Amino acid sequence: MVWGVRDFAPWYDYKGADGPIGEVWLSGDDCVVDTGPLAGKTLDAVFHERREDLLGPADAQQERFPLLMKVLFPREKLSVQVHPGDAMAREHGEPHGKTECWYMLDAEPGATVALGLRPGTTLEAVQAAIEDKTLETLLQSVPVKKGEMIFVDAGTVHAIFPGVVILETQQNSDMTYRLYDYGRPRELHLKDGLQAIRLQTEAGIVQPKMEPDNGPQAAGAGREVLVQSKYFRVDRTRIADANMTENFSVPAGRKAGAVQLIFVAEGAGALHSKGEAAILLRRGELAVVPACTAEWSLTSSGPMEILRATPE
Repeated sequence: MVWGVRDFAPWYDYKGADGPIGEVWLSGDDCVVDTGPLAGKTLDAVFHERREDLLGPADAQQERFPLLMKVLFPREKLSVQVHPGDAMAREHGEPHGKTECWYMLDAEPGATVALGLRPGTTLEAVQAAIEDKTLETLLQSVPVKKGEMIFVDAGTVHAIFPGVVILETQQNSDMTYRLYDYGRPRELHLKDGLQAIRLQTEAGIVQPKMEPDNGPQAAGAGREVLVQSKYFRVDRTRIADANMTENFSVPAGRKAGAVQLIFVAEGAGALHSKGEAAILLRRGELAVVPACTAEWSLTSSGPMEILRATPE
């Protein structure tokens, strides 16, 4: 990605030798299982071979793994873009559109993102601003800080700017229409992009809510729902100290048998499930807990923060 970084420290021990890289995909089709009896298989292969175990009977009819989680490292501005909703995506042969959310893993002082169009903006004004290279003036700028969650529903015109590290959770689709790219020599998708735009959306910063009762929590642990949408739910658990064990099951109110994606935002710990070897997890790593694992626990090595995503 032209807007990405070459060095992922301190998140990952990796440097891009062949050019800047913008995204680390954690649950993409080509991501490879690292531990256990399925080690070496891609997530897509596991999805097709063990679909009901992975997603549960209620979701086993899905055409692809439902959620994509990735970490974004913008060194420069991302293009101004928009994602289609389900209906438009199906017109283009895709099973669904792309609604997403952004969790601010880090944010420098003064960091902002562009989220939606200014009130009163028309599609005609958007098209004119693209032509005369002033589209940025029609965007709503939103200050962001570490630990905040932003919901970005399909149809929202948006852009991510430097100074942040973002954990993105989204419908598993890569449908993106680029509207404006600051003069970079990359393709724009104006016809489809203008069709995908919704002038008013639900996008914005979401205030966390305390988790409804979901069983006992360890002393010093706190769990919050960060976002709940038609497509996914993301909650956050903070553990205050080392050697604390937090128990988990399917989120309250969710139908039984949901796959759970567990991302470590701070600290490290060990994930335990009945009859399986412990899985060690460090910051920046993702564990996929299949629907066939009804209950599991996490034991911290120190202060820890995890984010858990489940499809809705």
